[in-house]
Amino acid sequence: MENVEHGSLKAMAEVQIRCYEAHDAEDVKDIFILGMSEQVPATCLHVLKLPHTQVLLVCMLCDLAISKSLLPILVVTLLLAASWKGISCRFSRFIQTSVNKDLNHIQQTYLEMPNACFWVAENQGQVVGLVACLPAEWDKSSLELKWMSVKRSHRRQGIAKDLCLTLADFAQEQGYLAVVLYTSVVQTGAQKL
Repeated sequence: MENVEHGSLKAMAEVQIRCYEAHDAEDVKDIFILGMSEQVPATCLHVLKLPHTQVLLVCMLCDLAISKSLLPILVVTLLLAASWKGISCRFSRFIQTSVNKDLNHIQQTYLEMPNACFWVAENQGQVVGLVACLPAEWDKSSLELKWMSVKRSHRRQGIAKDLCLTLADFAQEQGYLAVVLYTSVVQTGAQKL
């Protein structure tokens, strides 16, 4: 794959990776919000797999078996619903904070800063993916992959890989030794990356 200069255009099978432009703002936010919102079910499943959650559920089921009361079922149902709502609210707050502090200021945060950039993947004139990087705060020899998302309808087409290669080429051109990604235990796609 050819080297990509800051702000240049990279063409592949119907998808182009290019530097972010102001008219991409709403599409970028939509892709980011949808991508982050998809993490809620995985996070809830992760919480259900935690040992203390499983112990609590087993205790409730044992209480149900012993008491033959519907109260444990009601309690478990309410706990699960409250957990789902709590996780959803935390993700909503994170998304809103990220949009307000970062994605509403892409030009200043990524394009006007040295050694930072924001790219979009475009297919038939539509933004279908994004990737952004900044110098890592804790390791000055590394670049941090800050955001990355591809629309669900365009996944498994190599777009994420090409976005990563674009970022890796940029990191190498800027003299960075590594690209780092900070992620959570539930973001298995990010972990594989």
